[in-house]
Amino acid sequence: MKKVLIITYYWPPSGGGGVQRWVKFVKYLRDFGWEPIVFTPENPEIPSYDQSLLKDIPNNIEILKNKIWEPYQFYKRFTGRKKTDKIQTAFLNEKKKTTGILEQLSIWIRGNLFIPDARKFWISPSVKMLSAYIESNPVDIVITTGPPHSAHMIGLKLKQKLGVKWLADFRDPWTNIDYYKDLKLSKRADKIHHKLERKVLTKADAITVISPGMKAEFEHIVPKKYYVIPNGYDAEDIALVQKEITTNAKFSLAHIGSLTKTRNPKNLWLALSQLVSEDAMFAHDLEIHNIGKIDINAIESIKHYNLEKFLRQTNYLPHNEVVVEQQRATLLLLLVNDTPNAKLILTGKIFEYLVSKTPIICIAPVDGDAATVINETSSGGVYGFSEVYELKSDLLKYYRLFKNGEIVSQCKSIERYERKNLTKKLAEVLNDI
Repeated sequence: MKKVLIITYYWPPSGGGGVQRWVKFVKYLRDFGWEPIVFTPENPEIPSYDQSLLKDIPNNIEILKNKIWEPYQFYKRFTGRKKTDKIQTAFLNEKKKTTGILEQLSIWIRGNLFIPDARKFWISPSVKMLSAYIESNPVDIVITTGPPHSAHMIGLKLKQKLGVKWLADFRDPWTNIDYYKDLKLSKRADKIHHKLERKVLTKADAITVISPGMKAEFEHIVPKKYYVIPNGYDAEDIALVQKEITTNAKFSLAHIGSLTKTRNPKNLWLALSQLVSEDAMFAHDLEIHNIGKIDINAIESIKHYNLEKFLRQTNYLPHNEVVVEQQRATLLLLLVNDTPNAKLILTGKIFEYLVSKTPIICIAPVDGDAATVINETSSGGVYGFSEVYELKSDLLKYYRLFKNGEIVSQCKSIERYERKNLTKKLAEVLNDI
């Protein structure tokens, strides 16, 4: 069986979509002739824990770990945070005080001094450890997955040092990620980021991306062949939900994941506030359920539209419980970041939304990658960031169907997004390399 070394910062018991992508690939790679070996930090700074993902790790898999140093304790002390505070991604702020001058200065330091990211101190010791390992235990291919893009720098250095075959997997863009502009980069730092990005795209033997939009973007930077392998859903996760799921008695709009500043759907809040004021029964039945961290800007918007009493906030749920909540909801909210790269954003949650058979309300560019998936699978409606009238009208239609017990998803043709099928596609790429 051929061997593949997978370098990933995020690994169970860490939770989140970035973990799920590679733990699911690892789960099924043996079925397609590849033995995975995982390399991950022993003491990473992670925003959430999810013990339920441990079940997906295959028996007897080799997992390599090294202790790393990260600057987050200094950052927490500098900004007045507790040692136990979790560092959220995408500049999600739960409190006003995190927007102060110390926070802004720390962002500047992170963007300009820690390139490509704050995990940069992981690179050199990892290259040293893995070089020794590979010389004694040859592997056929090395895979790096980012962000953090420091993982790609490990792959690049191993490629240069040992001549190994190397696949770089991008779960998010690099210089076009939605929060890149918030890093307060100097011209010098921006130039370095772009230089490193081009170097990784050029030197890797293969590049995998999660969306057609990201593929097109990278083709513009470095013309070459790119492989689109999106995120997906695991049929076994759905099969494990043995008990009959009780549908929520409320007209429940559920959002899974972090509700960041750029995902704050003001047009949705406006439409809901109008429906609440116009229809007492709608107001009685409405529930907005957010499962994940929520930014202070989103909280203030919800209050501005007098919707705070309808909000039910759950900071985090293990993945196995999220699967249940997705099926209990009346509608699922897919909120794409209102940023310049919005058209190419294809979040991992969309595919588990599909298999839940719960209709989706998607706030996104109507000609973007997320809209394409929603429309091709007939799984819901897509509404632009400023669309209110059609969104309000469709919400009312869904509510009437809800009252009559007639909400049924028309979702179709989703098998291509099943994790085992996607792993087969990955194995084909590895075989090509």
